[in-house]
Amino acid sequence: MSTFQRTKKQTNPVRKNLHPRNRHNQGYDFPALVKSHPALAPHVKPNAYGNLSINFADPLAVKTLNAALLHHYYSILGWDIPEGALCPPIPGRADYIHYVADLPGLENPDIRLLDIGTGANGIYPLLACQIYGWQCVGTDINTQSLENVAEIIAKNPGLKDRLTLRTQQDKNRMFEGIIQTGEFFDVSVCNPPFHASLDEALKGSQLKLNNLARSRGEQKANTQSPTLNFGGLGAELWCKGGEQLFLKKLIKESRGYSTQCRWFTSLISKSDNVKPAKKWIRKLGALDIREIEMRQGNKVTRVLAWTFI
Repeated sequence: MSTFQRTKKQTNPVRKNLHPRNRHNQGYDFPALVKSHPALAPHVKPNAYGNLSINFADPLAVKTLNAALLHHYYSILGWDIPEGALCPPIPGRADYIHYVADLPGLENPDIRLLDIGTGANGIYPLLACQIYGWQCVGTDINTQSLENVAEIIAKNPGLKDRLTLRTQQDKNRMFEGIIQTGEFFDVSVCNPPFHASLDEALKGSQLKLNNLARSRGEQKANTQSPTLNFGGLGAELWCKGGEQLFLKKLIKESRGYSTQCRWFTSLISKSDNVKPAKKWIRKLGALDIREIEMRQGNKVTRVLAWTFI
């Protein structure tokens, strides 16, 4: 009997309090994931509690887990990212899409989604296409990131007519140069850069690694040489002014496209940034503002949504 079979009963922990439609509420079914994506097998081992897991401080293990999850649950083949690119947690990213789908006016299947800063992983439009069959546009200032997403699309013929990519030429703009005259989107999503500098990003990533290791009974990550499985290429993780200034620009510019997008939304990682963001939105005359709490275990993140329609 294999290790996977012996410990299978221990691979589905208590519910993670994700959105009710989220397929990851029961944790990771490692035997099923390995069967779908054999490359994951070398990374799966019992942790200190005797449960099957991977080393979440190992970038390759995390990336391989993501590829397995996307293959097994969403039929996305050949997902990959360049070294150092942001490697997103799939359950949490799927939660964002599910909560967005609950916003008023997004009930029909013919939804158009715009992803601001899709990165090299393209995770939001990929999930939106596969979960809800939406039409999606992913944008980024980094052409190399978009080239990587284009390679993923090429490996999945079903995505070619549903996911398109556009380059943002101006690093200080989000919608200008992207939303075309007469074009309409039902919703925009965004995962802003968390940090204001590279040094801040490194410290933040190290803290996450240590917290992950502690929660899984693993050894503390090596502080001498931080392993960035939360790594990000430039604008994916940090920008001048950090998350707060990015949000201010995003909100301010959204007013000019108020008739071309029904709902504007953004993930907010720092709770201190929610109050000022709401203040800016109210000042611009939004008709509806919603703060959506997303929970994964003890972790709470927020999505802010606003509309002028």
